[in-house]
Amino acid sequence: MGRLDDKVAIITGGARGQGAEEVRLFVQEGGKVIIADVLDEEGERLEAELCESGGEAAFVHLDVTDGESWNAAVSKTVSLFGKIDILVNNAGIYKPGTVEQTTEEDWDVMLDVNAKGVFLGTKSVIPFMREAGGGSIINISSVAGLVGAVMTAAYSSSKGAVRLLTKSTALQYAAENIRCNSVHPGMIQTDMLDRVFEGREARGFQNAEYVSSVPLGRIGTPREIANGVLFLASDDSSYMTGSELVIDGGITSG
Repeated sequence: MGRLDDKVAIITGGARGQGAEEVRLFVQEGGKVIIADVLDEEGERLEAELCESGGEAAFVHLDVTDGESWNAAVSKTVSLFGKIDILVNNAGIYKPGTVEQTTEEDWDVMLDVNAKGVFLGTKSVIPFMREAGGGSIINISSVAGLVGAVMTAAYSSSKGAVRLLTKSTALQYAAENIRCNSVHPGMIQTDMLDRVFEGREARGFQNAEYVSSVPLGRIGTPREIANGVLFLASDDSSYMTGSELVIDGGITSG
């Protein structure tokens, strides 16, 4: 038996990277998964891969910043699988910049995707989780939502918003058995981190300097984050809500 047998999940940003790893693990554990993303080709390819191997998954085009897009995605989920038990708000973007370097447009886009997207998704699924008798919402924040950093003015602000929205959601819906927890990854080997490395190198830094700042001495993998997300999605974490699961190799320990 899998840890997510008979559970239905929506995972945003699920077409590639960390989100795709979460999708694969959820399906492996018996979940029925909606792959929600704006990346149609990648999402449809992942759906085909999982269905060919006997899993239950479907791709849905979703712009997390648009309420109508959320309504359509949620409606399709219920139409296909009958309910919603789990939401993983994984979709996110990153662009470096100090306060002065961050344009108004950069700020708006970062907050729209990283924070407003989490709000809209949470608001969209709660009625269906209530109908199902409960559910688990997992919001992917970041270590940047816990501590400050030089080049992450808008990104840190957006991830800090996710952290506190998580706690507010947890308090508001605990009595209805709807749990909400946040995950705070550190340096994880994804396309987003590759872009961070490129930016830092352009300013005279080296990849090795990143690794040396991690107490465990290495960059994390998407599967290590997915394992934490699975724990929060499953009944193994049934007494957890409003919590922060930090998976960062020890970066925030100092």
